Amino acid sequence: MSEQNGTVRVGALGDLHYTRTPESSVREVLAQAGRECDVLVLCGDLTDHGLVEEARDLAREIHSTVNVPVIAVLGNHDFEGGKQEEIKKVLCDSGIRVLDGEAVEVKGVGFAGVKGFCGGFGRGALGPWGETIIKEFVREAVDEALKLEAALARLRGKPRIAVLHYSPIQATVEGEPVEIFPFLGSSRLEEPLSRYPVLAVFHGHAHRGQPEGKTAQGIPVYNVSLSLLRHAYPDRPPVRIFEVEVPVEEAVARV
Repeated sequence: MSEQNGTVRVGALGDLHYTRTPESSVREVLAQAGRECDVLVLCGDLTDHGLVEEARDLAREIHSTVNVPVIAVLGNHDFEGGKQEEIKKVLCDSGIRVLDGEAVEVKGVGFAGVKGFCGGFGRGALGPWGETIIKEFVREAVDEALKLEAALARLRGKPRIAVLHYSPIQATVEGEPVEIFPFLGSSRLEEPLSRYPVLAVFHGHAHRGQPEGKTAQGIPVYNVSLSLLRHAYPDRPPVRIFEVEVPVEEAVARV
């Protein structure tokens, strides 16, 4: 295992959309991903319609296929059925660590995760002005950013990775129609990363975006949407691998 020499291989992918994707395909993707890494990160849209049954079946697939720790955040599809708390419980009960403003340390690496939200990027970001519903919309983006900041703050002294569904930068959504950029992420998610720098950011959601970008501070951001990884890298397993150097005693510690 790579972790024996102090290198932890973090694998990341998102947008499984379980039930839209045939079960055999999901099983193959998970098996490939599990073989490539020491920790697997799933960046939201785990289910397709936000149904508890979808989550239960996916949890069984992960449990039977993946033999490394799994960390996840939910995506907008997981909220579609209004059963997000039940979905989270199903996944957590199966051993998956679902983060929603929480932080967790696995094999010496700290992970901070939130779903995130939309609102746009840079000068095009929506501001909290005008109708109440607009202010509430912006408030949701601000709240997600604050949750991310609180989670990152709890990982002082550890190599940190941020796990999101929505993008914190525009660069990794480019390739999608410009008209929907505001619904693919928010610059507000980038703000905590400038105060609590991370080694990398993983997100999904933008299926036709770009696989890589950087924050204003130069932090690498990876779009790990499954369909994007398959399209961008057809000759390799559809999982982004990121290596983190940690002290050997931490890498091999029991989690």
